[in-house]
Amino acid sequence: MTIVPGSAEELAECLAEANARNRQVTVCGNSTKDRMGGPISPSDVTISTRALNQVLQYNPRDLTISVGAGISYCELSGILAEHRQMIPLDPPFSDRASISQRATIGGIVAANTSGPRRRLYGSARDMVIGMTFATLEGKLIRAGGMVVKNVAGLDMGKLMIGSFGTLAVMTSLNFRLHPMPAGTRTFVQDFEQMAGVMAARDEVLKSRLQPAAIDILKMVGGYRLAIQAGGSPAVLDRYSRELVRARVREGAEEDVLWRDIREATPQFLREHENGAVVRVSCLLSDLGRVLEAWPVQASARAGSGVCYGYFEQAAELRHPATGTSAVEFAPQGFRESTELWPRPGNDFAMMKKIKDMFDPRGLLNRGRLYGRI
Repeated sequence: MTIVPGSAEELAECLAEANARNRQVTVCGNSTKDRMGGPISPSDVTISTRALNQVLQYNPRDLTISVGAGISYCELSGILAEHRQMIPLDPPFSDRASISQRATIGGIVAANTSGPRRRLYGSARDMVIGMTFATLEGKLIRAGGMVVKNVAGLDMGKLMIGSFGTLAVMTSLNFRLHPMPAGTRTFVQDFEQMAGVMAARDEVLKSRLQPAAIDILKMVGGYRLAIQAGGSPAVLDRYSRELVRARVREGAEEDVLWRDIREATPQFLREHENGAVVRVSCLLSDLGRVLEAWPVQASARAGSGVCYGYFEQAAELRHPATGTSAVEFAPQGFRESTELWPRPGNDFAMMKKIKDMFDPRGLLNRGRLYGRI
């Protein structure tokens, strides 16, 4: 049974009823990331937030907005673009043709997905300034607010980011906004050897340049370094002078390049039904070793140390010895039988205690946090 509540209050009531009846609950938005995280366990009821898709409060002058968790990132970006503002999360699954197949803002935050511009702007934890979430007790809890600087005690909302809906259900989110740059320009260089691309990356990181995105793509026969800069014409011209060996892409050609990078994972999953994507977080100095360890197509947020390996057959995936890795996407059957997060870290015991506080009977999205919670 699938329920699509029309309000936060109705959603909270649905959770309270499920809790009272000890019923397993699957929580989703538009279900764009069904192959992400842990396996989807059988449940008694599915609750979707997709009807909570309104703009609740928008203050362009204050650079803040509050929206329902069910609004798509694509629609929200269009609204903000009218005021030349943005939430630069760049999540995958945001460019699908069908509205019902586009990632919702609640799902993006619950999975803590981000894209190329994370290097400059950060992730959801840096942009979410408040939220409302519903608990299994049927309560609506408000955390944070509508101001960019909020120092009023513990921010419970931060626990929800990346929790895969295993603690509570986000019904609305408040964001700090960023002004769009006056213009953008992308610089592309190709290399045959890892040493060359890493040296070029390091040269940029050690300079005074502050690009929005620095990505490395591992391809057949070599590597590609893509750097996106934003700012005034004078700023972009400085990049052109300092990156003289790179090819320049602007306009529609630039947009296509970054859309393909952002949507690489959804495209790979559409083409490989049995494929898997492994994500590794590592030191910037170890990034080259991670990419070289994979005998497959790979990419990296080369300014933030997040790497992605694309295995056409999930059974052939490898976890590199360097960094912290997790199987981010894989078929349902593979996720049911395989350790997806082999080294969760020393803080995992605390994570389990928090889960027990919010959901002691394990009713919400059982196992969705990489099969461990």
